[in-house]
Amino acid sequence: MIHLEKIDYRNVWDIIELEVTEPQEEFVASNRISLVQAYSVRDSETKAFPFGIYDDDTPVGFLMIGFNEAATYDDDEEPPKALERNYSLWRLMIDRKYQKRGFGREAIRLALAFIRTWPCGQAEYCALSYEPENEVAKKLYASFGFVENGEMDDDEIVAVLKL
Repeated sequence: MIHLEKIDYRNVWDIIELEVTEPQEEFVASNRISLVQAYSVRDSETKAFPFGIYDDDTPVGFLMIGFNEAATYDDDEEPPKALERNYSLWRLMIDRKYQKRGFGREAIRLALAFIRTWPCGQAEYCALSYEPENEVAKKLYASFGFVENGEMDDDEIVAVLKL
């Protein structure tokens, strides 16, 4: 049974060791980098919720949800407005050994259920972004109702789902 588990000292190394296929590496940050990013925002207006994706007791993937109180970047670049006071699906990866089994689809369903518990308060949208070349991600997210809104996050396309 697929479920999400918070990442802590007991499972952090199992999650860090998960990997995507080599062609997918250009589309998703490593879990190590993602966990560093989650830790780095802990005292800011941005909240991060990193989860391991599990099939019973077996870690099969990583998911990170974010909430941005105010959409700001450290550089001069203007962040997408869809990120402000909304939830975001920051990361989703399924380990290379467990792909094509529906785990990613189920993880998104669980992520949206978590978001709808409103851990940071209600919001209008869940936003995400993906590389324009990542047709698999585009198709998967569209199947949940995510729609491109015309914004870009660096070189990535932004899509939103009305909550």
